[in-house]
Parts: sequence; structure tokens; C-alpha cells
Amino acid sequence: MTGARGSAGHNGEAHARYAPGTPCWVSLMAHGLTAAQEFYGALFGWEFVPGPPQLGPYARALLDGREVAGIGQLAPDRLLAVAWTPYLASDDVDSTAETVRLCGGTIGVGPLEAADFGRLALGSDPSGAVFGIWQGAAHRGTGITGVHGTPAWNELVTYETAGVAKFYETVFGHERQAPDSADLDYVTLCLDGRPVAGLHGVGTALPRDRGPHWTTYFEVTDADASVALVAESGGRVLTPPHDSAHGRVATVRDPEGAHFALVEGSR
Repeated sequence: MTGARGSAGHNGEAHARYAPGTPCWVSLMAHGLTAAQEFYGALFGWEFVPGPPQLGPYARALLDGREVAGIGQLAPDRLLAVAWTPYLASDDVDSTAETVRLCGGTIGVGPLEAADFGRLALGSDPSGAVFGIWQGAAHRGTGITGVHGTPAWNELVTYETAGVAKFYETVFGHERQAPDSADLDYVTLCLDGRPVAGLHGVGTALPRDRGPHWTTYFEVTDADASVALVAESGGRVLTPPHDSAHGRVATVRDPEGAHFALVEGSR
């Protein structure tokens, strides 16, 4: 987590609408929906309600009655990775999906309706990293940020940033902010000067078994306590908590192998 974080307040910031190109939702596809709800419910304090029936078994996670994330169940015949996926906001998902294709990406699911919640597509950028596109209707996206258990940042880990940054600039209108250090291949994607996501090129250090992928950072009040809870609940600690310019950070995986990060925001 090298780039600047978003500007959500630590006492909770409600969202009415997300500008196009802004990460607006995160969704996990898992094999065991009930087990995943138990794990994340204990870790983040989430409660769950059913999601759109068009998405199959799907649960929306709530904090104080406001939606923060989704967890869906993978069909047994779908050979998809168990992973957290960020969704970027769009005013016209069909047009955005076509632009993804024109710019060298692929669309694997949709565009399709999710009842009266909105319209979505699932695609991948030219490097193969999976992301979603969300056109909100009744459901605009994550309803609160800046408190324990809410998405704080999304970062793409890839081979190199130059080509893939151009893809996101063209498709979503992002502006590119270069890193302070010339030795680091890191780009912060901005909208109207506001950081919304990061791209981190790690070259041959990219895990071969994963390939380019997006990582979601979740806000926690105590990174060390949250990491201990992950381990106690059947997850695994990948990078122990350590201090960074943006707070105390750790990377973990849930019992099914989905990677995500925890960040204890600097006060």
C-alpha cells in the first residue's frame, strides 16, 4: 500500500453516489457461503441480508444497517478463483464494457441486471486482473467507509504499470499520479485530483500462482488484534502487521484462500 489512501473520514462517511471510475463495491466469491459469513462476521462485525436473486446465492454485508460488501457462492462448475473483486462505478455499464474490449480487456460476465439494484459486468484488464463494473440503481455501492470493517483502498499488483495504467485511464477516465521515488513502479489513479486506487508493478516478484490481481484493504481499529482473530478463525497471516506511511498494515487470507489486507488508519 504505497500510494495515497482515499479521503474517507474515520468516524464513518456515508455515500450517496460514486463518480464514474471510483471503486464503489467489493465482492467475494466463495465456495462456502455460510462459512464465509461466519468468518467475516466475526472479523468485521458484519451482519448479512440476501442479495439479488440473479446473482445466485449472494449475501450483502451490513454495518449499522448500511451495505459495505457482498459475498456470493461459486457454482461448483465455475473454475474461478476465490477472491475479493473491486467494482468500479459507471453511468453506462454496456458502454464501459465495450470500451474494455476495445482497449484489450475482456468481459467474462454480463452486462446483466441485478434486479432493481443495478446493472453489472465482470471483466479483466489486459494483464488478466479481474475487476467489476457497477451501474447503480437502487443500490449505489458501499454505503459507509472510514470505520472498522469497511473497504479503505484497492490496489492492483501487476508486472508493470505503464501499459495497464493506460488501460484504466482510457476506460475509466483516471488520471495518473507518479510515485515520489523513481525506483518504485507505483502509480496512483486519481479522479479530479483525488486518489481512488493504486497500481503496483512488482515484476518477477509477482506470485506465479496468482498472476496480476486486485487487493482490497479493509479498515480496522486494531491491526494486531484483527490479525490474531484471522489466525484463530482458520485464516492465515501472509505479512504480519507493520507500520507504513498510511497506518499499520497486514496482508492475510481467509480459510478458503482469498487474499485481502488490513489497515489500521493513522490517527
